[in-house]
Amino acid sequence: MRLRALLDTDALGLKLLGGEDELDRTVRGVMTTDLRDPSRYLSGGELVLTGLAWRRGAADSEPFVRILAQAGVAAVAAGTAELGHVPDDLVVACARHRLPLFEVHESVAFATVTEHVVRQVSGERAGDLAAVVDRHRRMMTSGPAGGGPEVVLDLLGSDLDLRAWVLSPTGRPIAGPKAAGPSAGEPTLPAEVRARLAAEHLATARTGRRGPHRVTVGQTTYSLFPVRTGRRAPQGPPAGQSARDAQDVRDARETVLSEWLLAVEADAADWTEERLDLLHGVTQLIAVEQERRDAARTVRRRLAQEVLELVQTGAAPTEIGARLRVAAPVLLPGLGTAPHWQVVVARVDWAGEADGGPVAQALLEEILADPASAGPEQSDRIAVAHTGDEAVALVPLPAVAGEREGSGAGVLADALLESVREPLTAGLEDDGRVTLGVSAAVHSAEGLRGALEEARHARRVAAARPGRVCAAGHQELASHVLLLPFVPDDVRRAFTARLLDPLRDYDRRHRAELIPTLEAFLDCDGSWTRCASRLHLHVNTLRYRVGRIEQLTGRDLSRLEDKLDFFLALRMS
Repeated sequence: MRLRALLDTDALGLKLLGGEDELDRTVRGVMTTDLRDPSRYLSGGELVLTGLAWRRGAADSEPFVRILAQAGVAAVAAGTAELGHVPDDLVVACARHRLPLFEVHESVAFATVTEHVVRQVSGERAGDLAAVVDRHRRMMTSGPAGGGPEVVLDLLGSDLDLRAWVLSPTGRPIAGPKAAGPSAGEPTLPAEVRARLAAEHLATARTGRRGPHRVTVGQTTYSLFPVRTGRRAPQGPPAGQSARDAQDVRDARETVLSEWLLAVEADAADWTEERLDLLHGVTQLIAVEQERRDAARTVRRRLAQEVLELVQTGAAPTEIGARLRVAAPVLLPGLGTAPHWQVVVARVDWAGEADGGPVAQALLEEILADPASAGPEQSDRIAVAHTGDEAVALVPLPAVAGEREGSGAGVLADALLESVREPLTAGLEDDGRVTLGVSAAVHSAEGLRGALEEARHARRVAAARPGRVCAAGHQELASHVLLLPFVPDDVRRAFTARLLDPLRDYDRRHRAELIPTLEAFLDCDGSWTRCASRLHLHVNTLRYRVGRIEQLTGRDLSRLEDKLDFFLALRMS
């Protein structure tokens, strides 16, 4: 389609801000991005939709537009929801690079523009099949009345005789044909088959090969189409570009554990290009639905982030309680009394990689929304924040009369991973790990700080176990670990400062490593030989360091009471 056709579509309400002489350019696709450098996802001819979140100042527009022009995109369409207008510096940069620029009014969703462009482009490619695609799109984008992805899959069955399912990364059913008779309402794809398909999809997606991927389970062959949202997984980088290869690996890690897949009960090996294009177009429609559901999580994520920041900065329980009262109606609509809360902490670790927090956040939302693990009542009612390498979930539990704190059923660590272990292990391959920790239930803001630390302690217990996917609950913590999170903050600070501050100050001045030496000495149960061997020191050097610790603190490390005090201080620091 031509750019000029976009201006002729009243429903889009696009306003041309520059590039009148370039409106005969051909649009071959559409991409939504707020990355500062989206070049690796561009192949040329796209209409680039952007909300301008990449822009921090006027100087950012020129490099952004230059990258798009060099990639050969057809035009830029900028939304006004973020800034209220399209900044002049972006208009000037687009004019300099002869790149047409459209303004998208804040009342027009990017999904509407995407749907229109994809419909036109796919219609030109697919010929007579365009009528089927058009029906899919019209019903998919008509909102709740259209039935969402279920209607799209029903049309695939009625018009093309294809049975298909939309699955989450862990095999949770999102949409698909339902069974009839006594099993009415149940997914027609058994849980073990869904887990196998998800595992195969995750393992193959990590290679960067373009779908569909063919999998045979028993006597049935399935073709798996990845559902790509705003960020696309790599499509096989050119040979010899090691930096690009490394970037593709990072991109795959960021997307493969969070994006849906379309499983079609058919062998796509002999399909025509038109039919393959049709199915890829359907995945774009499904991606719109996933993005819509992800957007609905924004409020819950913001609430979780606010609560987490308050807890971690030592805010007053009354302030934390106020935020919890705001969160409760959002997470459990219609709840009459204050709920209990559980905290679940997750971490995704990649070999040689850091900052797995966003990946862990998306994965924890997926795991906790799985009816097989957290119960149907928990689906899409979980608030998950992330900080650094970890994700933290606030799980609301309805209060039960007479229930003691920590005694509720709630989320169980083992049940969380029961149905997702196989696909996650495949998706992580040999360079990733997922570890989770689950706290006991608490009924007030005062207990939330302790619950967070308890969940973190439990996750460390899980991390010490072998395996790619591990979880641990509060029941598995040793008694001192269970008690420490609930020690008041002022008591913790005073206790640790009295014992450890003299050692920290000495280490800063002399680089003496007294704190690491103390930790190793206690871990070795006071054995001079084992501790010296672990630290690669002569025993006399170790004795000198321990003597210095005793001199600075006035304690005696041969006494059990003093050893215990140091042990607890290190655990609370």
